[in-house]
Amino acid sequence: MIREASFDDLNGLLELYMHLHEICIPEDNEDLRITWNKILNNEDYHIVVCEEEGVIVSSCTCVIVPNLTRSASPYALIENVVTHNEHRCNGYAAACLEYAAEIALKNGCYKMMLITGSDNPKTHSFYKKCGYNSEGKTAYCKMLKEVNWNKL
Repeated sequence: MIREASFDDLNGLLELYMHLHEICIPEDNEDLRITWNKILNNEDYHIVVCEEEGVIVSSCTCVIVPNLTRSASPYALIENVVTHNEHRCNGYAAACLEYAAEIALKNGCYKMMLITGSDNPKTHSFYKKCGYNSEGKTAYCKMLKEVNWNKL
C-alpha cells in the first residue's frame, strides 16, 4: 500500500533509513519528536511510504517549494529515496516516486528535482526509468556543517 506517513510511522521510517545511509537510529528524545511534528504539520512536506504486511519497506520525501518564477508555479524536491535491502527491485520506490509526482501535480508543480549521492549505475538507471534526467542541469550541494554521524 502506498500512502503518506502518519504519526505512528516514525519508528518504521527510522528503521528503513538504516538502508539509506544512516548508521544508527537517533535517540527518541524531545528534539526528534519536535522535528517529527514539524514535518507532519507542514502541508508542503510529504513523506510517501510503501507498506507491505504492516512494515514500511520503501519511502521518499517530497517537499513542495513555493516559487515566484514560472508564473508563480511551485516545484517539488525529492529526497531520501530508499527501499529496504530485502525488498529492492519490486517496484516499491518507483511507486513511491509516482505517488510523489501525483502530490506535486495536485500542488501545481511544474517540475520535480532530486539529487543522488550514489555513483552506482543501477541507481542512475532507476531514476532514468522513473522519468528523471540529468541533461541540461548540473547539481551542486554545499554542506553547511560537518557532523560526526558516528557519535549520534
